[in-house]
Amino acid sequence: MTVLHFRWTVLIVAVVLSACATHHSLPPIAPRNDYGVIVMAHGGPKDWDEAVLTAVQPLEARYPTEVAFGMADPAALQASVSRLQAKGVHRIGVVRLFVSGESFQQRTAQILGLEAGAPPKPPSPDGGHQHGVEGGEHDMALWRIASSASFAMADEGLLDAPEMGDVLADRAIHLSHHPESEDVLVLAHGPGDDNENARWLSKLNARAEAIRQARPFRRVQVETLREDWPDKRKETEQRVRDFVTRARAEGGTAIVIPFRVQGFGPYAEVLKSLDYVSDGVGLLPDIHVTYWIERQAEALRTKP
Repeated sequence: MTVLHFRWTVLIVAVVLSACATHHSLPPIAPRNDYGVIVMAHGGPKDWDEAVLTAVQPLEARYPTEVAFGMADPAALQASVSRLQAKGVHRIGVVRLFVSGESFQQRTAQILGLEAGAPPKPPSPDGGHQHGVEGGEHDMALWRIASSASFAMADEGLLDAPEMGDVLADRAIHLSHHPESEDVLVLAHGPGDDNENARWLSKLNARAEAIRQARPFRRVQVETLREDWPDKRKETEQRVRDFVTRARAEGGTAIVIPFRVQGFGPYAEVLKSLDYVSDGVGLLPDIHVTYWIERQAEALRTKP
């Protein structure tokens, strides 16, 4: 029987307490209204969005801050930029809260005007201008936002962030009882391109090193499910199931940790009928994600 221990309340309380009591990732500074931050995030169900907003909230004491949900949606970015400029912001740092730093990187640079390739915003058929509707469908047309602000964009994704090693180690320790007989699997979405997937796996393995250092687990393995590519997903699904099955066959336990921004994704279905332990929690909620966002935002503040 699959064992899932969902401890959202405990984790969220821990995040809030950590943010209040031990939030010391960056030295305090006086708020500056001429610099603002946009955090881009994919967006999802209510719990997904609220987890992101909670992680971003501490930045508001340092900078004017906006969250632009969507897969590099020009309308969402334009709305966020306009709100920041209305507050007197002239320079904007853009942090992309995606697992991979490669996700929507060029598209975002084009939308912001940091790279060529995006045309101006097109007029709507009725002669007016299109307007993004928050909470509605995202605009996947490519166009350059209108702004007098200057932009700096972070290149890192969560795969690049040493802070995510701390998240993984905390998750593993939380679920562990007898590490010498426990096999830990870190499972991520994964891309379709083989070369990019190899980069994902290399970075995942680097983040998973924190788990190996935390306790003497029997095995620690990383995998990408390659969820959106059925021909490549089939092989990975079997490898994942084999890993979990072997842990049980050898008298131990498989611990499954999702390397996702939030939630467990399709992994419960992939692991259906197998015995494993997971809390079903992604990288959020965790204060270390806030630390990473802050680090990116502060680096962009002084980036040439």
